[in-house]
Amino acid sequence: MRAFEQRPYRFWRHLVTDHRTARRVFPPEALEHIQHAIAEGERRHAGQVCFAVEAALPLSLVLQHETPRARAVETFGRLRVWDTEHNSGVLVYVLLADKDVEIVADRGIHRKVGEAAWRDICRTMESAFREGRFEQGAVAGIEAVSALLARHFPRDAAGGNELSDRPVML
Repeated sequence: MRAFEQRPYRFWRHLVTDHRTARRVFPPEALEHIQHAIAEGERRHAGQVCFAVEAALPLSLVLQHETPRARAVETFGRLRVWDTEHNSGVLVYVLLADKDVEIVADRGIHRKVGEAAWRDICRTMESAFREGRFEQGAVAGIEAVSALLARHFPRDAAGGNELSDRPVML
């Protein structure tokens, strides 16, 4: 389908997707499992992982053709994921209305891990989400991010937890 044919559908998806949708696909017990996966991963690596879910963009941003990637980069700054002592922040951003997952990492981490690895994790999560397996897809994605961080940035000393492990519902 051409991009101009998708626009009305995108507008509609963002109009009807709301916080209830996000709470339905990520109920409290799913959020607890995601939080646990983040905490377990951070025991093995020096990174700081943040998982954020946004049900839909404000309609003004949809009309401005805001991309999920641009929104993820903005969210990375808004949630202060960049503001860690060792520049070790990684944001896993889910935009439900677009069925899109984006990973934004601090430059040092991104340089070592590379775009292809992040993209593979995003596609795996999106595939699980299309099948309705939101909790499993999110946990698998967090575990994959943690495995990459453990390989490239293993924990060498006890460090503080600079970002909350609790998933953020925007």
